[in-house]
Amino acid sequence: MSNPADSIDPVVTRFAPSPTGFLHIGGARTALFNWLFAKHHQEYGAGGKFMLRIEDTDRARSTPEATEAIFAGLKWLGLDWDGEAISQFSRVARHAEVAHQMLERGTAYKCFATKDEIDAFRAEAKAAGRPPLFQSPWRDADPSTHQKDAEYTLRLKAPREGKVTVEDLVQGTVTWDAATLDDLILLRSDGTPTYMLAVVVDDHDMGVTHVIRGDDHLTNAARQTLIYQAMDWPVPAFAHIPLIHGPDGAKLSKRHGALGVEAYRDMGYLPQAMLNYLARLGWSHGDDEFFTVDQAVEWFSLDQVGKSAARFDFAKLENLNGQHIRATSNQALVAALFDYCASQQTELPSEDRKALLTRAMPRLKERVKTFPELLDISYYIITERPLNFDEKAAKSLDEQARELLARLTVRLQNATEWTVVSLEEIIRAFAEEEQLKLGRVAQPLRAALTGRAVSPGVFDVMATLGRDECLARIADVTAEG
Repeated sequence: MSNPADSIDPVVTRFAPSPTGFLHIGGARTALFNWLFAKHHQEYGAGGKFMLRIEDTDRARSTPEATEAIFAGLKWLGLDWDGEAISQFSRVARHAEVAHQMLERGTAYKCFATKDEIDAFRAEAKAAGRPPLFQSPWRDADPSTHQKDAEYTLRLKAPREGKVTVEDLVQGTVTWDAATLDDLILLRSDGTPTYMLAVVVDDHDMGVTHVIRGDDHLTNAARQTLIYQAMDWPVPAFAHIPLIHGPDGAKLSKRHGALGVEAYRDMGYLPQAMLNYLARLGWSHGDDEFFTVDQAVEWFSLDQVGKSAARFDFAKLENLNGQHIRATSNQALVAALFDYCASQQTELPSEDRKALLTRAMPRLKERVKTFPELLDISYYIITERPLNFDEKAAKSLDEQARELLARLTVRLQNATEWTVVSLEEIIRAFAEEEQLKLGRVAQPLRAALTGRAVSPGVFDVMATLGRDECLARIADVTAEG
């Protein structure tokens, strides 16, 4: 059963990160939920838009590099937004305009209280056992008593009686006593807007219908609701999603490991696997664990978002990534592997290796869960002659083994077919004639062909590399004797 609020059309959601660092994995999950909700209504409703706003009013901490990191993270995940990204800082004049409109409407007032006076008020309230909520003496003051040329802030004239209620689409009905909410500052004494005001003005002007964000913003919803009401603006639907916790149940932090989206890209995860995993952190569709992005768009609904915090589990992410690797077409996986190498500024495989990789991919992708693992197991295809041998491979290529491979070369040169079946027949027959177990032949052969002691099946390796490359690699080894 879908949530009635899901049917509001057209739907407009937004993601509004602060550009003070990388795109945090929790932020990426918030962006995903907003994107899925908008895309669902775009595909299955009367319309949906997902917008991006960069909340860069904190000029001391906001950097262009962080903004670009956010763009890059969203693009890697495939979370495209509608229109141009909006800079909150560019709208400062509009924020101030609305604050002064509230002053004219009587829903805001000038407060001339100094910091020392506010601190003294709170200290006295605390000593008397009262809540330290500042109650400005200027709230209902006659304008004729205003201090000329003195600095002032603009404060919201919040109700002091009754209740403030938010019908949250995830948390349910949440109510606050109005007496516990202060007359929050709208404009600072230097005329700059506060976060609370800027967010409301921007969301209103952008036509945002659903504010989907972390539940650490739940109290903000009460204060922001009062600003909407003070301007007689429609209040958007709120949906506060649970935070992501680490495996130990504590709020996800740096000590739990890599937190930036780019870190997961660098660790070799597929973006579609990340989206699948992030979607499952706090949202569910029955017992489905593995699903595509298109399926997530089709299924997503806010009534399937839980209230409890989700735990990040690297093992589950890795397992899911392996499933997505196996589900990806061979050509697409090779292209993604090349992109991964480029992103890591590692040497790209030569173009002529693409066909070999594509041919080998059905067997390779069954054995790996990340791109570094795929690169490692693909070493024998990607590398150019002469090979570098790992310690175990080098040890297996002693003089006796090289002599054995030299004798085997004659049989391989005379092979009429170069297939897995025919190669296995040839090598098994050779091992019997040499009175050796198959492994005694296969192991040095594997080392000569791959440079590794462990690889996919040696007959698969040979079929993938082809006759000429195999004979050349064996010759590199036997020539050393």
